[in-house]
Amino acid sequence: MRIPSAEGVGVSVENGPARVARSFAHARAVADAILYEGYLLYPYRRSSGKNRVRWQFGVIVPPAWADAHGLTDTSVAGSAEAPWQQTECLLSAPDDAAVTCRVRFLQTQRKSVEERLPEGSFHPADFVNAGERMEVGFDEAVPQEFDFRIPLRDLRAGEQKFDLRAPGREDTDPILDGEGRVVGRAVRRRWPLTAVVTLSATPPAAPGGAPHRADLLRVHIANTDAATAADAPRDDALCRSLLACHVLLGTDDGSFLSLLDPPEWAAAAARECVNVHTFPVLTGEPGDRHAVLSSPILLYDHPQVAPESPGDLHDATEIDEILSLRTLTLTDEEKREARGTDPRAAAILDRTESLSPEAFARLHGTIRTPLPESDGAGVVVAGVPVAKGSRVRLRPRTRGTDPQDRFLDGRTALVEAVMTDVDDGTHLAVTVEDDPAADLNQWYGRFRYFAPDEVEPLPAAADGEPR
Repeated sequence: MRIPSAEGVGVSVENGPARVARSFAHARAVADAILYEGYLLYPYRRSSGKNRVRWQFGVIVPPAWADAHGLTDTSVAGSAEAPWQQTECLLSAPDDAAVTCRVRFLQTQRKSVEERLPEGSFHPADFVNAGERMEVGFDEAVPQEFDFRIPLRDLRAGEQKFDLRAPGREDTDPILDGEGRVVGRAVRRRWPLTAVVTLSATPPAAPGGAPHRADLLRVHIANTDAATAADAPRDDALCRSLLACHVLLGTDDGSFLSLLDPPEWAAAAARECVNVHTFPVLTGEPGDRHAVLSSPILLYDHPQVAPESPGDLHDATEIDEILSLRTLTLTDEEKREARGTDPRAAAILDRTESLSPEAFARLHGTIRTPLPESDGAGVVVAGVPVAKGSRVRLRPRTRGTDPQDRFLDGRTALVEAVMTDVDDGTHLAVTVEDDPAADLNQWYGRFRYFAPDEVEPLPAAADGEPR
């Protein structure tokens, strides 16, 4: 059946089911990172080559344009442009349960700038100088969300279709100089987007008499634009594409099953799920099974943004500390261009320049899941017990080791911990004794790691004896 079309945000989840609202709220930081992944990369200027080819994940393009360019890939890779994407996951819930579906994406907004001429008319320009600041033409984006809540029994009865429409719009804003005079104007235009979302729920193929039931929940999102010419440039096609498209699914009355680590009874059904250009993982607080996030960027169950991160840098695979330090090295002219490129770039510069020393220290490194220490007996090396506090001489292997460790051959070190990894391998965490930064590394918990066969036990240093 066809459900009436929706424009903008539909059902308010925040005022609806409590568990879904909490799960979606917890997932928002990660979902926003997906939404803006690669949106604008360091050095955050339009003139940078890496910011001239954009929108790399979750791009759902017009169907005629996709056909003309042979975009027929049906893998899980979210970096492949296509006219549709599909999510399949497993939901264990009673017949009277309801499913909430939230579709999120970006809509391109093209910003062009015009310079004000002496007689008062405006003329297209590449950029407009406004005293200490400037404004440059650039493709921005507007976030869109569509929410739907559907009874599970309706999804079991047959496909439910939703028409999505994100309307076009054009706005004109004056560009003022430092004295408040109009020196130009910025024209922002976005084109209408149309898509159809199809949801259904069917019991998966499973051996008869199974003690548990789980429905295969499917969400299919297809671009239905018919206005884009098949031979249009990519930039024009992107104006009518869903960008960084992803889905949140939630229920108050049941639970979703992990496709990465399904229960044994659902393993076969999990393998039958077909996900195209997106993949669903459990989201919300650890242990929460009331929601999934289906992302064009592969994630693990219950993903989260590092709490030390002061804000989005649009590159979630990078290290905040490095990007923040690099941003501080931009010249004043580079910063001026970045601020004029996009408001989100200006926000990154403002946030980075205001970071306190304490905030930078938090970015320097955090151990989330330290390797477990072995018992007090430590490990025996060449017949000598080695544990925390033992002294050793480093003898790194010539092969299969970090090349930098070869420079430490023969140096003495203090064992800080004896650890085991997930494969039950043993490692010695050490600090080099004559390293000027040893105290600092101890404070940070930054150690060098060696296998037991890469060290020689040494007697403990006597009191007053230099190490």
